[in-house]
Parts: sequence; structure tokens; C-alpha cells
Amino acid sequence: NGGRYNLWFGNYENKEAGWGGPPRDAAYNSFGGRSDRSKSAFFNDRGAGSRGRWVSLRSVIYERGGFAGGGNSRWAEESRDDDWSKPTAPNERLEHELFSASNTGINFEKYDDIPVEATGSSCPPHIESFHDVEMGEIIMGNINLSRYTRPTPVQKYAIPIIKSKRDLMACAQTGSGKTAAFLLPVLSQIYTEGPGDALQAENGRYGRRKQYPISLVLAPTRELALQIYDEARKFAYRSRVRPCVVYGGADIGQQIRDLERGCHLLVATPGRLVDMMERGKIGLDYCHYLVVDEADRMLDMGFEPQIRRIVEQDTMPPKGIRRTMMFSATFPKEIQILARDFLEDYIFLAVGRVGSTSENITQKVVWVEETDKRSFLLDLLNATGKDSLTLVFVETKKGADALEDFLYREGYACTSIHGDRSQRDREEALHQFRSGRCPILVATANVKYNINVKHVINFDLPSDIEEYVHRIGRTGRVGNLGLATSFFNDKNSNITKDLLDILVEAKQEVPSWLESLAYEHQHKSNNRGRSKRFSGGFGARDYRQTPGSGSFSNNRSGRGAGGHGGNRGFGGGKQTIRTGVFCSFFFFFLTVMKTMGECDLRMR
Repeated sequence: NGGRYNLWFGNYENKEAGWGGPPRDAAYNSFGGRSDRSKSAFFNDRGAGSRGRWVSLRSVIYERGGFAGGGNSRWAEESRDDDWSKPTAPNERLEHELFSASNTGINFEKYDDIPVEATGSSCPPHIESFHDVEMGEIIMGNINLSRYTRPTPVQKYAIPIIKSKRDLMACAQTGSGKTAAFLLPVLSQIYTEGPGDALQAENGRYGRRKQYPISLVLAPTRELALQIYDEARKFAYRSRVRPCVVYGGADIGQQIRDLERGCHLLVATPGRLVDMMERGKIGLDYCHYLVVDEADRMLDMGFEPQIRRIVEQDTMPPKGIRRTMMFSATFPKEIQILARDFLEDYIFLAVGRVGSTSENITQKVVWVEETDKRSFLLDLLNATGKDSLTLVFVETKKGADALEDFLYREGYACTSIHGDRSQRDREEALHQFRSGRCPILVATANVKYNINVKHVINFDLPSDIEEYVHRIGRTGRVGNLGLATSFFNDKNSNITKDLLDILVEAKQEVPSWLESLAYEHQHKSNNRGRSKRFSGGFGARDYRQTPGSGSFSNNRSGRGAGGHGGNRGFGGGKQTIRTGVFCSFFFFFLTVMKTMGECDLRMR
């Protein structure tokens, strides 16, 4: 028994720990490098006797919950005198859990030539290094642990904008580091300013049963919310900030119990957040930082009433007092106009080929009849290798289950994920996919998770070109090479023109049959209005900068009024299309195998 109590009351074996390596400058000397740290220093005992032992015990308990220090509602009075800008004691176990797999395989050199466009009044200058802006000891230490060597383009511009307390609307390629672009400056501001009035509110009328987060991050899906929460835990390591996450499809009782332990940064899906607010568990009175991730989907796919309920019809501070940031891979004009209701004097940031796709992704579009898709898929999987992480998108839940069963019978380790699966089943499927036990994942919707997939296959192409952009953004993330293959047939004629636009913008090989179909489709729909794609390598322009009526320009340089391809010629009908398709199959597989070989070499 004595050994057991020694473990709980201060004799925890903790090696001297820094921030995951030798410090780069004197700023890191206080992060675990002190020579006077003893075994009991981990607990930060504040006195002798039983009170000191209780502080030690509670430190262990809350460290196991992912909370690196005080600052929650139960001990708000003690935390009031703490300096939130100073790091708490390190935890070797938690540090390994959070950072052991950070940032593997990222190719930062690929970012050097990515174009960036910032518009708005008094835009602060961008940074070239994380040291160019003051973000404090805790953030810089966690950047070092995350093995971030330099900021990505969206981070170079977004971090100083948010640090300058400006509203931001940012379009950036999926996988470009958007999550860190808002978490780093927001958490840095919280560490600098402390909890403020939110701490007093925690001890008020509702006691610890109602939480008042300082920052709120809204995400459209459970998977994306969990991904952001995992990143928030990294950058909140050794701080007094406690991140929490709430989302639908999981036990609300457990989420409420987790909230009652303290919540300073909340990641939430809109539906579950509204539920928590109506139950009196969350108050937004002191929420000074609002982030809406995947903003186009949040507003364009039915979440607008819930977002307006959260932002405009409750106790959240109005725009101008709170800081609001919207991030997305695409941002069409209609969504920009809608989003301006939540932003004030904002800066519009377009990074890279946003709303389009990265040149790091090799995109292949092949003609495959519905009856031939399964056979073609098997050939494709054999060409790329059974162990390559492959994401296969289908259109229906029934189709996902059927395709999973088919692949399983053919001897492939695979799993599937769709809306009818329970949250536990979804998380288990993602875990098996991440770990490589089931390297093939069949999905019905855009899956959000922080992992670089080698190959995305659109077994069924989506009807919306924006969904296509989000889907193939699962590969070629953060500068790596990736491959996206799409099965095309007569059912997909509605996206022919937009798909051709994307291939041309990303400098991809365009099949001659696709050009022919696009030409035919353009003449059929000539009176139906302009395409919603945007030019110049950006998926969206700041509509405030457009003269006249405010409509976007859709001119494409180097192309005549007759459409794509100049003098390459069109026509020939379906017979010509089919002939060209079958002649290209052999060359397609050679390209696939070459691309996958390049991905393997790059990852090594």
C-alpha cells in the first residue's frame, strides 16, 4: 500500500523533459530544462501536508484527461493568480501521446511558389518565420515539438492577421495547414490575455455546471471536429487552457461531464452545440474568438439557421467585439455575401489554387461503364498495391456496404464509413484505416481526418464539383505527392465543364473525349448562365474588389470564345470517345504505377 500512495502523492517518476529536443534559443530554457527539477516538481506542490498531497493527486487525475494544468472552474480561485503565459510542468507520457506522430512526410519546399492574394484595408505584413511574430513561450515550444520548421503560406498571412485582431475570410487548399493557422494565434492571444471575465463567470450563478469558452471553433462533421480538437490539445500542451469537443452521435452525458471539468476552447458541430446551449451547459457571453471551418459547407448545405442561432440569437458578443475567422477550401461569391453578416472589416485571403486543386495531385479521369467499375477497381488496386492507403468514394450508403463486402470477398483488407454507422463504428473504421490494418476505406462523404492518403478513387463521381475538390484534397496534402482517379461515364455529364476547368487549371492531362463532351455540353447549356469556377489559379476572389455589379470575372486567358483547347478540335461523338478511352487504358496504368512509385520515394 505504501508504494501505491507514493505513486499518487508525489513520487511519480518523471524524467527531465524539455520540448522534444535541444532548445533553439534562450526562450526555451524554462521549458523543462531546469537542473533543479525533482521528481515531485511535476506536480507543482504549493504547500506542505495534506493540501500539497491533494494538489499532486488532482494534477495526475487531470493530466490523464489531457488537461495540462489548472484553470478550470473547480479551482478558478487558485488559477486567478496564475500567469497563463507561463508553461506548466511537462508530462512525458502526454507529450509522447500528442507529438509522437507529428508532421511526418511534409514537403515544405513545395510551398515556395504558391501564389497568395490578400485584400482588405490595412492588411498587416506577412511573416516568413514563426519567430517573426511574438506568440509566447508555450506556443513556440509546442511548434518545436510538432516539428514545424516554417509556416505554410496560409499560416504566413493568417497568423499576423489574427494576431492584429482582424476578422479573416481565408480560402486555402485542403491540407495546407489551415487548422494551425487559426489555433496558433488564437491560443497565443488567450495565453497572453488570460481568461479575463470568463473566469469570474465560472464561479457565478451557475457554478461549474455552465462553461464559458473563450474561443469557439465550429466544424460541419464529427471527424473534422475531432481532428481540430486533437490539434488544439497539442498547442494547449503545458498551458492552463483546456480544449473540449462536442459533436452529435456520441454520448451527450459523457460530453457534459467532460465540459464540467472546464472548457476554455470549444470545438463543436452546430447541432450538438445548440443542444448544449439549450440545456444550459454552454454560455457564449465571453467568447471572443469564433472560427468557422469549412465555411462554405457550413453555410451552403443547411447549417445557416443553426449558425445564426449560435452567433446572432444568443449571448455571443457581436461582430466588432469578437474576432471572427472563416476558413475553407472553396468560397464562391454567394457564400462570401452570406458570410459577411458574421464579419466586420475583414481581410480576404486566397492562397494557392484554392477552390481548385493542387498540382501536387496527379488527377486521372477514365471512362468506365457502370457495369465495369468493380473490375476496373480491382485492376487499379492491384496496380497501386494492396498496402497503399486508398480512399474510395461512392454515392450511396448501400453502395458503400456492397463495395466493402465485394472487396472483402476478393481478399482486400478494407472497411467503410457512412452516415448510418454509429459514432463508435466510424471512429473504429478510421482507426483501422489510419493504422494500416485496413488500408482501403470506402466512404460516402468527404471524410475529415489528419492523414496523408496516397490514392483517392472516385468510384462514383459527385454531382457537385465543389465536393470533388474536397474529396481529392484528401491526397497530396501539405506539399506531398498524391494520386486521384475518377471513374466517369454518361451519368456524370453535369460536371463535365467544371471538371475540365479544374484539370486545365492544375495543369493535368486532359483526355480528348472529355474535351469533346465539354464542348457538347457547353453548347447545350450555353443559355444557362456562367460556370461558378474562378480564374487565375484561385477558387474565389474577394467580391468587394470586383467593379460594377459585383459579379465575378470568368474570363480565362489564352482561350477563345469557343471553349477549351484552342484549335485542337472537337466532335466525333461517343464512338470516338470510346475508342480513345480504351486506347488510353494501358498508358493510364503505367502513369498510376509511376506516380505511386514517386509517392513512395518522397515519403521515404
